[in-house]
Amino acid sequence: MSDALTPVPRRRLGTDGPEVSAIGYGAMGLSGVYGAADDAESLRLLHRLIDLGVNLIDTADVYGADGHNEKLISGLLADRRDEVVLATKFGIGQDTGLGRPEYVRRAIDASLSRLGTDHVDLYYLHRVDPSTPIEDTVGAMAELVRAGKVGHLGLSEVSPDTLRRAHAVHPIAAVQQEYSLFTREPEQRLLPATRELGVGLVAYSPLGRGVLTGAFSSVSDVENLEVRKQRYPRFEEESLRRNIELTRPLRDKAAELDLTPAQLALAWLLAQGDDVVPIPGSRRPANVEANVRAAAVELDPAVVAELSEAFPPGIVSGERYHPDGMARVEQ
Repeated sequence: MSDALTPVPRRRLGTDGPEVSAIGYGAMGLSGVYGAADDAESLRLLHRLIDLGVNLIDTADVYGADGHNEKLISGLLADRRDEVVLATKFGIGQDTGLGRPEYVRRAIDASLSRLGTDHVDLYYLHRVDPSTPIEDTVGAMAELVRAGKVGHLGLSEVSPDTLRRAHAVHPIAAVQQEYSLFTREPEQRLLPATRELGVGLVAYSPLGRGVLTGAFSSVSDVENLEVRKQRYPRFEEESLRRNIELTRPLRDKAAELDLTPAQLALAWLLAQGDDVVPIPGSRRPANVEANVRAAAVELDPAVVAELSEAFPPGIVSGERYHPDGMARVEQ
């Protein structure tokens, strides 16, 4: 039984997609990406999320060595499968051909085995395979729906054109895209396309990979900084210093409203439309609980506009990924 202070609102992903909590949970950080994580504590955290009313749990086959993240989540599913809208992904890595139909079939079976379930509710193509027409990849994913292994289909980091081509093959319930006060590019082309087609947008890294939480007052506060710098140019020291300073208006407004900066950043995202579902991924129970409570925050439109003006598109310092990573997004 949920012991949340107020019920977590629900939103539907896509015209006929799954009904999910307005704030979901991105589980990648439970596999040591941003710092050490203890499996027993992580499992308790996942159970706590369900108790609080969160039902959307997001993972991927590449999170952690040897499918660690999916295996971890299997411990939650063993007891509470019917309470979880389970999302996982396939098709990212250095190998070629990860969008080919034969790979799609192998990937889902491997994920189902690690997760210990017979179906996933939402199955994403993690990145477009440039060597395979999107129609072929989505056609194979549609076969998984007909086979009962997958409930709904999703794409991640795609262009509007690719989304339209995919949607013509089989309805797409959701596109997962980086979206936050620091990353507002989806507003320019992607969101108009998702809304035209009736597709939900799942916002990953909604807190700027931690910078928008206000937890960092200096570069030295950032856990696992060397790993983050290797992955994300925004964590290179000069950019990071500037980006931490950029959060001042958010921190000031959050204090004025008696919210945490993370709650305010999430509430701003939720105010962008009922089709937007952020999936923050803190490993700390207190932060997780505070983030979930952001789903009940209703911001005055003037506050939404004030934050939008304080964080215009392009204000953040540094690219989202290094060049090889940027080459794989919005294809």
